[in-house]
Amino acid sequence: MHIVVVTPLNFGPGEYQNMGDVAMLQVAVTRLSELWPNARIEVLTDSASDLRRFCPAAVALSRPDCACWLSDDFFFSRLQRFLPGGALIQFHALKRWVGFRCPAVIGALTDLRLKLRDPKGLRKNLNPFNDAMKACDLMVLCGSGGFADSCREWNLFVLAAMAAAFRRGKSVVMFGQGFGPLSDPIVLSWAKHVLPRVRLIGLRGTRGDKELLKTVGVHSSKMITTGDDALELANQVPVAAQRDAVGINLRVAFYSGIQSEVIGRVGAVLQSLAERHHATFAPLPIAFHECANDRESIRQLLAGIGVESDGGSTLDTPSKIMGQTACCRVVVTGAYHAAVFALAQGVPVVCLSNSSYYEAKFKGLEQLFGAGCTTITLSDPNLTEKLRDAIEDAWVSADKLRSPLLNSAVQQIDKGREAYRSIRELFGREPRAKRAEAPARAARVL
Repeated sequence: MHIVVVTPLNFGPGEYQNMGDVAMLQVAVTRLSELWPNARIEVLTDSASDLRRFCPAAVALSRPDCACWLSDDFFFSRLQRFLPGGALIQFHALKRWVGFRCPAVIGALTDLRLKLRDPKGLRKNLNPFNDAMKACDLMVLCGSGGFADSCREWNLFVLAAMAAAFRRGKSVVMFGQGFGPLSDPIVLSWAKHVLPRVRLIGLRGTRGDKELLKTVGVHSSKMITTGDDALELANQVPVAAQRDAVGINLRVAFYSGIQSEVIGRVGAVLQSLAERHHATFAPLPIAFHECANDRESIRQLLAGIGVESDGGSTLDTPSKIMGQTACCRVVVTGAYHAAVFALAQGVPVVCLSNSSYYEAKFKGLEQLFGAGCTTITLSDPNLTEKLRDAIEDAWVSADKLRSPLLNSAVQQIDKGREAYRSIRELFGREPRAKRAEAPARAARVL
């Protein structure tokens, strides 16, 4: 059995720096290995060392620029700079038509382009990728929140990878996906021609995700809400003997809408809570890369209230962050996966949002978990009062909320596992020839 799994952790060395995405990849590899124990897993990645660290059972497959045809700057970049919006959309539609109808043209153009100019050394990896695509039986997209307006490069890469699979007659399924808000006309144009062909789409519950998928032609029978795949790892963490800390995360990034000026207001509320309940603070950094450094924003937040902290610099694996979460009575977070890790362990969460992207993610968690998950909009004129009341309610109700939150997490985990098991029906028994060569086969994670 050959499987290709697409993960958001394949854009440059060291990009395994979002522990939410890492946790979802770990769950995907584990579940697929359980379904097909003899499968060998290859991950399409630019960082083989990171892959060995987090998924030692997997094997790295060097990532080519398999999104060449969809990339904004790979072909005709100078021409596209002069096209108005409507003409640019039509130009992408033409590229899409050629890509789907004439894949040989793509291959010829890509080969010619890389012969003439290949500053990134992409050409040497094209054959391994093409061989992997020819050999695979199934492509799986593991958990991601990338189908949104802030992630055009990722959107086009994923759609290109799926299109490559469809051109070769492969089946594609998706798990733990977050969709929206998405209004990019070029991405939507490509999505309308790709996503309806996906066999099954497991959703993690972003608000408005099903409505968005319906607008691009995906039938409701192909959608199932399973919650986030990372719930399973966090739910397995042993209960801490003492749960008296306040878990902290603040996502300062261009896509979060949270700017440094709100740090002081949030810090003042946290300081007041700590004084009333003699609570300590536990940093819960999820991302620490150039676009979003949770460690630095947490450090600044705590420094503003006189608490020295390195922002959780030693918490560099999902298991370490989940272990820290187990010591918390309440979590206050601007990062989605800090909330997921907490709710999976029965810890109530107060979510900090200041963009439509995070509003959709956090409101989706509210729908899945109910009481115990509250979203506060940081632009609210009554921010101080609302944030104080929400954190106080979560602190006082933590013991009562624990069991319902855990039950909800377990139900979502069961749905996620059931969705994975359902893909076996796509294949039934493996062909005899493939069973005979099982030890050498590869489940390819893209």
